[in-house]
Amino acid sequence: MGNSKSSEFCPKHGRHCLAPLFFHEGVLGTQVCLSLGGRRVERNRETFQNGLTFSSCPIRVQEKIHLRVELCDQHWNGALRVGFTSIPPSSCGPLFPPAMAIPDLTTIDRYWAAPVPSSLNMPEAELRFWVTPKGVLVCEGQNRVRYLLLEGVDVRSPLWAIIDVYGQTRAVLLLGSKQKGCNTCRSCPYEDSCMCVNKGLPSCTPRGIHLPTDPITTTQMDSSAERDLVEDCAVCLSLRASVVLSCGHRCLCQCCAVRVTAEFGICPLCRQSIR
Repeated sequence: MGNSKSSEFCPKHGRHCLAPLFFHEGVLGTQVCLSLGGRRVERNRETFQNGLTFSSCPIRVQEKIHLRVELCDQHWNGALRVGFTSIPPSSCGPLFPPAMAIPDLTTIDRYWAAPVPSSLNMPEAELRFWVTPKGVLVCEGQNRVRYLLLEGVDVRSPLWAIIDVYGQTRAVLLLGSKQKGCNTCRSCPYEDSCMCVNKGLPSCTPRGIHLPTDPITTTQMDSSAERDLVEDCAVCLSLRASVVLSCGHRCLCQCCAVRVTAEFGICPLCRQSIR
């Protein structure tokens, strides 16, 4: 199927499609396996970690990655984490990837990841996540509610998606991606047809060319109301986030705030020191 390809364009439809999206088959957590040609990833149900995966190719700014949660195990705590890295996964050493995205990767420079809201961690739940031109990691559920997950992603370099099949989330299916601008670009469909061509005319530009900003996506990203949408504790994902850290993020419950301050000393969203 070619799920570890490095080409920027769809081999079937050329420059008229975004490259098809797959999980990176060469860089996987030790407890996960791929199926459906590299579109589905499932973690061993006997563990809650070692489920880190990455996209097989770079993801563009404003490109919305579409996922569906396939399986969940309620006997674990925590759930799916998503994000981006500017370090090519295949360039890392033999001990990579580590057990967890948080804190194993997020304490390292050029890795950004955050838990998705608990309401999106249910079987058959679909969600999209992307990074804005301002470096904001955003997640959206089927009800179109958007959550600001973190800020500070460096969008000046190519970015690979991080999808950590963690905790209660045991299996995830990639449904594709799309990028909005003056035209809508989509990843090449997995079926033998192309959604990017309308009436014989291409509606996509190749990867690497930045399309105009999606006005719907970036409207509210700087407001404090958007930050308040993230109500669950970013660590336990079960209690309400009630503690406001010195950086301004309200992302931890009282219990987790004490533990995170003692063990890590940094905000789990922006990684600034907790004072």
